Amino acid sequence: MESVWSQLEPLLPLVQKPARYIGCEDGAKAKLPDPSLISWCFLYPDTYEVGLPNQGLQILYEIINERPDARADRSYAPWVDLDALMREHEIPLFSVEHHTPCSAFDFLAFNLSAELTYTNLMNCVDLSGVPVRSDERSDTDPFVIVGGHCTYNPEPIADYVDAVVLGDGEEVVGDITDVLADCRREGVTERAQILARLAHVESVYVPSEYRPLYSSEDLTTASLVGIEPIGDAPSEITKRTVADLAEWPYPKEQLVPLTEVVHDRLNVEVFRGCTRGCRFCQAGMITRPVRERPADQVRTMVSNALERTGYDEVSLTSLSTADFSGIESVVTDIMDDSEDAGCGPISVSLPSLRVDAFGVGIAAQLQRAKRTGLTFAPEAGTWRMRQIINKLIREEDLYEAVEAAFSQGWKRVKLYFLIGLPSETDEDTLGIIELAKACVAIGKKHNSRASVTVSVGGFVPKPFTPFQWFGQNTHQELQRKVNLLKDAARSSKGVQLKWHDPKATLVEGLMARGDRRIGPVIEQVWREGGIFQEWSEHFGIDRWDEAMEANGYRFEDFVFRHRTEDEHLPWDHLFAGLHKDFLWQDWQDALAEVGLEDCRWTPCYDCGACTGYGIEHVVASATPPAGGSQGTGQDLTTGGIVPVTLGTKPLTGSTARS
Repeated sequence: MESVWSQLEPLLPLVQKPARYIGCEDGAKAKLPDPSLISWCFLYPDTYEVGLPNQGLQILYEIINERPDARADRSYAPWVDLDALMREHEIPLFSVEHHTPCSAFDFLAFNLSAELTYTNLMNCVDLSGVPVRSDERSDTDPFVIVGGHCTYNPEPIADYVDAVVLGDGEEVVGDITDVLADCRREGVTERAQILARLAHVESVYVPSEYRPLYSSEDLTTASLVGIEPIGDAPSEITKRTVADLAEWPYPKEQLVPLTEVVHDRLNVEVFRGCTRGCRFCQAGMITRPVRERPADQVRTMVSNALERTGYDEVSLTSLSTADFSGIESVVTDIMDDSEDAGCGPISVSLPSLRVDAFGVGIAAQLQRAKRTGLTFAPEAGTWRMRQIINKLIREEDLYEAVEAAFSQGWKRVKLYFLIGLPSETDEDTLGIIELAKACVAIGKKHNSRASVTVSVGGFVPKPFTPFQWFGQNTHQELQRKVNLLKDAARSSKGVQLKWHDPKATLVEGLMARGDRRIGPVIEQVWREGGIFQEWSEHFGIDRWDEAMEANGYRFEDFVFRHRTEDEHLPWDHLFAGLHKDFLWQDWQDALAEVGLEDCRWTPCYDCGACTGYGIEHVVASATPPAGGSQGTGQDLTTGGIVPVTLGTKPLTGSTARS
């Protein structure tokens, strides 16, 4: 339990950004190490400046530290310079609060939000002095637990983690803590017995309690035919859903770092879930149903945090913040409250803006303070493609949103698109630049320096989406489409193009839909120095090519091929709340270019997400946005059913499934 600070401090002048490793943030908890407490170390497998703002870890960190029988610290992946020095001087990975070795904690809990961090996960475990493979850990080693959106297919790392948490973590971290506390009271110390108990905690998947079944003993040519429990573990693991966000007003004390981090601002979550039904979007599918935080609670959380932290920018976070009921009045009240409190002008940012929910009213409120860039996500360049992916926004929706932004003084707008979507043609791809050019023309009516940045990512089909059966484009095909866009953008004044490396997209696809056979591939890449693979300067496709070949596998078998309806998928023993037959039908609708309207405002499509919670979709305010077709939603502030509306246009040229 001794601190490694005396060994670490002399090395800090030798590394970039030593402030990454000292902690001391405003809002940090300081429970001293105590062997009588159940101890958690929450880790983000990327650098401090990337991981510190992560709200999920901050929330769980606070919840555990509020318990009298537990404590929590945090840790982050050291950059390559300190990594090398730590190995040279035999310094283990440590927490930033007390510089306690990570191996001294009961739980090492990782947030996995990107597949390319898997090698960093292994590296952090190894740096901690803990065996990388779970079956090599002893009774005295920490339990390695993972959560986050990537863990809806944990099979590629199943042999390297002890437990996987599906869904919201606020309740389940307490349940896991209780299991270990009970074991201690009863004198149970054997790792296998504790894991067997964890396997019966709702939403906890313990991979060692299950075995994969293959069609033949030759794993290089076999097909996965099932994953079955070995003993009495449940045959299916269901995600955890926190039904009422009002009961979890976290983080109450957001961490304020001493050094610059990404998203260095106040972040307040306004709702979870999304019912827009975008077929490419895993986050929107797995976080259903919609659960909005009460508007009054949002305002209180913002005002209290601004006063405590001194931030002058607040981000209202969700998957589609402009969909928050009464968003315009909430933004107005936040800015009025800050001015009344003497906080000075603040900037309010709304990430994940839907173009059909952004209008002059919101733009006018946001322009009262300093303007940051606005990002809209049309996702596809033509209406045909947007029907296929169920992003049911029209060109006029985008142009109205861009007009609202530029008319209120913005000089630049960013548009995000995907390429490599199902049935995409070159005409669809080039439609991206055509949309951008039209947006530039709108901007130049208001400012001669108006510009549009087009950001393009390659599409990776994800588990629990209608596109989980789709064969991903090859990296060569994605690069060809990038080249088409580059050529078109050169002659388009005011349009700037950025793109994600198609080779990195290939590796993301491998891990997104692979099974346990991919684990040794990831391990080999890590052992050969492949860390920080999400950073372009450290990513190298050659390592992945060599590891796949060394293990006898082909990308074709895991990434590029289409799946059939009756094929067993690596995540079929997990349940994200969505019926598989619903997803298959939605995939068929996509191929037929049929769009589905948002189920928050239409009759239920019976996707399965709301079953068992006694709620449909929870909205925060009885004040609906203007326009659109009317539906109903449950109002948390009154407990009643109130009318809510959607500002979208009716579909034409497609048929919504009833």
